[in-house]
Amino acid sequence: MLTPIARAARARAARIRGSLLTSIGDVAFGMEDGAVSVAGLVFGVAASTNDSQVVLLAGATGAIAGAVSMMAGTYLDVTSESSRATALVEGVRREIAADPAAALLRVGERLRTAGFTEVEAAGATAAFGRNPDALLDYVAAFELGVPRDAGAEPWTHAAWMFVADLIAASIPVIPFALFDIETARIVSLILTGALMAALGIARGLIGHEPVYRTALQTMAIAGVAALAGVLIGRLVTR
Repeated sequence: MLTPIARAARARAARIRGSLLTSIGDVAFGMEDGAVSVAGLVFGVAASTNDSQVVLLAGATGAIAGAVSMMAGTYLDVTSESSRATALVEGVRREIAADPAAALLRVGERLRTAGFTEVEAAGATAAFGRNPDALLDYVAAFELGVPRDAGAEPWTHAAWMFVADLIAASIPVIPFALFDIETARIVSLILTGALMAALGIARGLIGHEPVYRTALQTMAIAGVAALAGVLIGRLVTR
């Protein structure tokens, strides 16, 4: 039998896991964005200086600034989408209240178009007529394409975006705090490549795509960013 503390801990872990699953898209995007953008910055600076402290300062600043920016952008994006969805659903609610028969007629036509028989469509519309909330859910989901339940709160999406972006952005930077500049360049390149390969594999598994293709795509994106950074660093120093 679980103690109250253990039950509270399990419930908290379940909430965290649920919020992570809801925000899995933000996590994937945040990690890819953080790794790619900071890798380009770090390798660009590392190509123009032999001082690891300069690279570390630039990389850490870019990682934190980028994570905060992505967090704010995610919060604003989710908030805007939620407000838009709420406004659309409220409009449909007023429309149904003003003329429920018209809404039921549209639902019946949609069901018949989808392959329901006349009897099945009539039964479904009759059920919707007895349950206005279910009718609202159906119209919002299938006519507007928005759910009544927006899922996790905007701050949850933003928090996961910040954590994912910052963790991934730290990978190219950390070697410059631990090794000399020459070693750090190599270690950073290896770690960043491994991270991008792992992200690509995760993308493939989540999206049920060939993992070799998604891994190569993700690594290629990071490689282009790193190359662009190096070229800019070389041009600036010249």
